[in-house]
Amino acid sequence: MNKKIIVYGMGYVGLSNAILLAQHNEVLGIEINQEKVHLLNKKISPINDKEIIEYLSTKDLNFAVKSSDRNFAKTADYVIIATPTNFDEDKNYFDTSSVDSVLENLSSIKSTATVIIKSTIPIYYTQKVKERYKNLTILFSPEFLREGKALYDNLYPSRIIVGCNILDKQDKEQANEFAELLKNGALKSDMPILIMDYTEAECVKLFSNTYLAMRVAYINELDNFAIKNNLNTKQIIEGMCADPRIGNFYNNPSFGYGGYCFPKDTKQLKANYEGIPNSLITAIVESNTTRKNFIADYIISETNPDDIIGIYRLIMKSESDNCRSSAIFDIINKIAKDRKLIIFEPRIKSLSVENCYIESNLNNFKTISKIIIANRIDKNILDVKDKIFTRDIYGRD
Repeated sequence: MNKKIIVYGMGYVGLSNAILLAQHNEVLGIEINQEKVHLLNKKISPINDKEIIEYLSTKDLNFAVKSSDRNFAKTADYVIIATPTNFDEDKNYFDTSSVDSVLENLSSIKSTATVIIKSTIPIYYTQKVKERYKNLTILFSPEFLREGKALYDNLYPSRIIVGCNILDKQDKEQANEFAELLKNGALKSDMPILIMDYTEAECVKLFSNTYLAMRVAYINELDNFAIKNNLNTKQIIEGMCADPRIGNFYNNPSFGYGGYCFPKDTKQLKANYEGIPNSLITAIVESNTTRKNFIADYIISETNPDDIIGIYRLIMKSESDNCRSSAIFDIINKIAKDRKLIIFEPRIKSLSVENCYIESNLNNFKTISKIIIANRIDKNILDVKDKIFTRDIYGRD
């Protein structure tokens, strides 16, 4: 039976889930950004994701977007919360105010919907809000999506996890039903479905992303060693990764991990470790700073004070349009104290960094730049390969 589902937040997580579920259910997206509302109702994706663009334009989806709809929220079968939860450096904690606001509203209208939190949240958050809003059924279902491939990762999920009060029969029934809704929208049919306690589900999200961040950091520190000792990074990586226990994945050096998830998720997990002995979790966070400082110092040491250094793109991944928390920003800030920088990034018009300006013409950028710093190489700069400094060995994220 088709369900009425409302999804708060039309970012990567919310929009990909809304489209997945709108294949077989009535889905209403809620988004405060009016430009996004306008674009989505014209079946235009506001984010760069190939599958989202394709599904919006070619599939028959029961999907609309509004800035609010109190009546739909009150009568919906499921409410999915996928609003942003950025890490607050001052509070050393995720800013959950957007999730709090939705829950407060649902409680006030006495919604009978099952609420699914898909925003990334601190460990023990679900337990706290379940105690606060006893009139709501609240579950947590973590997402494991890549930027630029969010819908693809929902269509072909590695696993579906729903966290609930494992001792509550009704909670478990609702968790299983929601998991089936996700499975029914997927093209893959044999993924594991894991129903677990909501706190354990919160842990899965943060520990998964922190493990992947650790792998990135490990490869980057291997690369630091190779650079300093004039060794071949690729040969070391390939020899190491030939061991099937290690595997040939997530092993392409970069300027540091960044993007929507890794920086904030690693910091939140570290914060959740307060009072608990740890060395590795803290080191993963610190290692990313070490890598960015190493790259910046190396570039400065290999260039002259009068050289104009080009920065090719600010985005984190080749198929993403996201610049947020990109590792290159910290490198730019450090290099700009000693060198003049020119940046090619079509998505922005200005950057408030001294000694740094934006060049919108790619040919001018390539001509002016003495060297070109590129986290990832693409075909647009292969003609000036002799100018490029990158740690991209495999041409993939």
